[in-house]
Amino acid sequence: MVSVLVDADGCPVVDQTIKIAQHFGLKVTLLCDTAHYMQREGAETIMVSKGADAVDFVLVNKVNKGDVVVTQDYGLAAMVLAKRGYAIDQNGRWYTPENIDQLLNSRHISKKIRQAGGRLKGPRKRQKEDDEKFEMHFHRICMHALNN
Repeated sequence: MVSVLVDADGCPVVDQTIKIAQHFGLKVTLLCDTAHYMQREGAETIMVSKGADAVDFVLVNKVNKGDVVVTQDYGLAAMVLAKRGYAIDQNGRWYTPENIDQLLNSRHISKKIRQAGGRLKGPRKRQKEDDEKFEMHFHRICMHALNN
């Protein structure tokens, strides 16, 4: 059975994820650390001790082939893809074997720039259109996961 796992620390689309997953009859698990603890009706919550990547490691150990993961973490998405799961970010971008290497490389270059004292522009403020795009693409990824 397909499950939905959410890297819930700072995730702006938790409620939309639960609503759409329930439409498909999918189990939702929210994973968060003690600093971001949350509970939502219609989802199980797993709280993890605070620590670098602690939530990511618990989540990747829970993901099975065909599961859908909502995350904005490229490294976690790469591990999900390696386990033959599906991954999508909060803006509706599907992580795929075709785009994950470029995204990881971009993250690496950005880190090097910051370490050298450089500054990068942060993400723009979230818009209603971002939520709508996520909902449309999350609906599609759920259908795809259920049909494969």
